[in-house]
Amino acid sequence: MAQLGGPGEIEALQVELAEIGRSIRSSFRSHALSFGSSSAVKSEHDIDDNDEYELQWASIQRLPTFERITSALFDVYGGTGADEDAKGKHMVDVTKLGAQERHIFIEKLIKHIENDNLQLLQKLRRRIDKVGVKLPTVEVRYENLCVDAECEVVHGKPLPTLWNTLKSTISGLAKLPGSKTQQAKISIIKDVSGIIKPGRMTLLLGPPACGKTTLLLALSGKLSHSLKVQSLNLFETFASGEISYNGYLLEEFVPQKTAAYVSQHDLHIPEMTVRETLDFSACCQGVGSRVDIIKEVTQREKQEEIIPDPDVDAYMKAISVKGLKTSLQTDYILKILGIDICADTLVGDHVRRGISGGQKKRLTIGEMIVGPTKALFMDEISNGLDSSTTFQIVSCLQHLAHIIDATALISLLQPAPETFDLFDDIILMAEGKIVYHGPRSCVLKFFEDCGFKCPDRKGAADFLQEVDLSFIFAYPTISRHTIVTGFYILLLQVISSKDQAQYWHKTDQAYNYVSVDQFAKIFKDSHLGHKLDEELSKPFDKSHSHKNALSSRPYSLTKWDFLKLVQGGTKSWYYCFLYLYEGREVTQIYINIYIYILINK
Repeated sequence: MAQLGGPGEIEALQVELAEIGRSIRSSFRSHALSFGSSSAVKSEHDIDDNDEYELQWASIQRLPTFERITSALFDVYGGTGADEDAKGKHMVDVTKLGAQERHIFIEKLIKHIENDNLQLLQKLRRRIDKVGVKLPTVEVRYENLCVDAECEVVHGKPLPTLWNTLKSTISGLAKLPGSKTQQAKISIIKDVSGIIKPGRMTLLLGPPACGKTTLLLALSGKLSHSLKVQSLNLFETFASGEISYNGYLLEEFVPQKTAAYVSQHDLHIPEMTVRETLDFSACCQGVGSRVDIIKEVTQREKQEEIIPDPDVDAYMKAISVKGLKTSLQTDYILKILGIDICADTLVGDHVRRGISGGQKKRLTIGEMIVGPTKALFMDEISNGLDSSTTFQIVSCLQHLAHIIDATALISLLQPAPETFDLFDDIILMAEGKIVYHGPRSCVLKFFEDCGFKCPDRKGAADFLQEVDLSFIFAYPTISRHTIVTGFYILLLQVISSKDQAQYWHKTDQAYNYVSVDQFAKIFKDSHLGHKLDEELSKPFDKSHSHKNALSSRPYSLTKWDFLKLVQGGTKSWYYCFLYLYEGREVTQIYINIYIYILINK
């Protein structure tokens, strides 16, 4: 480095360094001032938006009650999609929302199905809890439930030919009054008891023909009030025991309207689109207690001067409107079930091309959860679905059960381990008996105490069915005596002693096969069985039952409203003309059958 010259050069250098320092300090001050001014502008902008929202909300609060529960604040977009930034909010009537507005609103609320749906339900529940409104819940109890089937033994060849059918009809008409016929009695469910609690997910496990479907039908009220049903003059089902919802017997309310049963079979009108099917289902089921809930919530918020989240407020008001042919709830169900991509596609059947089998199964589920029912009984909803889709659907149902306090009993045949972990309680059935009914976290410990341990890399559901359940196979055969005309079902029970032996872990004791009866007795003698008996011994306090929890009316609409709903629109008349022209059945008949199926689900 070159040495400096005289004192003049040193003084010049000092002056130059001072100038550089002043310029740097001024530059920092200017950046700080600009940052502060931008922050101030941003904060002022937020304050202006909040003030504008408060003024708009105040204008809604000044409306009469009827108009207040149908008015909400929606975002205004410059384009046609929700991916753009909103330019503000304006007050709209939720009864007049268009298809594009509903689509944009749902796309804004739910972008990622699992996370955003959970956040939406949590916001909804926080709003309700903040004002102290109680949601209706349903607790289902069944005690000493037994179901027996008396089957008529029919003579003749089992092939369902025209001659065999005619001969069977003539022989049935020729029977003298009082003459005896050969009958076989089959026990389907044998003295079972339990409690299905609200706010918890309960999994019903068991092999085929163990009584799962019959149990779901009985709990959902599908075996009629007297618990006796006759089907096709082939057999009669007799049931004894007691089933109650919130302490009320099935004769004291309408269980078919209070609970929803999802069948294994997908029954839909092939000429309707997916969206039309859900809209029609939503119209038939009504909105239930949603109107009363939103009225009470808005009234208490007005008294306490609480300003809710505008999106949650708009959603709750839009799904609470009666008499709409198209509802925001339909768009919501389409989104969370992943069938929004085929919303405008015909359902189809074996003749008409339509949606896939997995999409039909999701449509069957959405057809029932689109309504306001608080108790869900679902039978084999994983049929036709892959494990990933099943996990997604069960996860959405778990959110409904945990956050909205719904009651859910779901039957699955072979759930994946991640799906199995979503449930809170397990009901294990075999040969019409319950061998375990308790928390999922305790089921492996229960069988470990019995001497059977689940391996580390073995799925819990597969282990439970292999170690405990006996498998029943059915195959057609030709025999002299048949139960149903044309078919004879031979039940062959294969004892799963080899399956049990591989899980036996008490090496100091010799292995002995443990039957279903022994497992059921061990459970009744365990602390879980004693706890269940103790809960059943205490009757449900009816004063804790919400006034809207149980339905006393069989239908949500009047007969005149049903007639207008079925015959409304030009599309129904088009299909009527089409089928008359082609010589087929009129669509009106299909729709009437569909109403009957939907109401009696």
